[in-house]
Amino acid sequence: QVPLVESGGGLVQPGGSLRLSCSASGRTFSNSGAMGWFRQPPGKQREFVAAIRWNAGTTRYGNSVKGRFTISLDKAKTTVDLQMNSLQPDDTAVYFCSAGSGIILSALTSPSSYHFWGQGTQVTVSS
Repeated sequence: QVPLVESGGGLVQPGGSLRLSCSASGRTFSNSGAMGWFRQPPGKQREFVAAIRWNAGTTRYGNSVKGRFTISLDKAKTTVDLQMNSLQPDDTAVYFCSAGSGIILSALTSPSSYHFWGQGTQVTVSS
């Protein structure tokens, strides 16, 4: 199993920003692989946030975060970041980093496409 180490969660006021990071410890994937972020609000199911193909050629965002969140990939460090701006209380959730290989484009938003997961980091947006 590839260890995924997450950081950057915390408490922020509405309208603020946070940057989450996730490291895959230098492991590499094929161009058809991807890394992504999912989140799980309290009492709700896990939902898609953002994903990026390993070759950095394709990104996907959940409808609720488009225009506010940006996913980026550092291939040299095998690290994926999630820049979150204009945070709102509805963004409060446990955020999970994920990784997978052999993911077709249409499946980037599906949790079942990913077989490596981080431990999760809490993001709380509150005044």
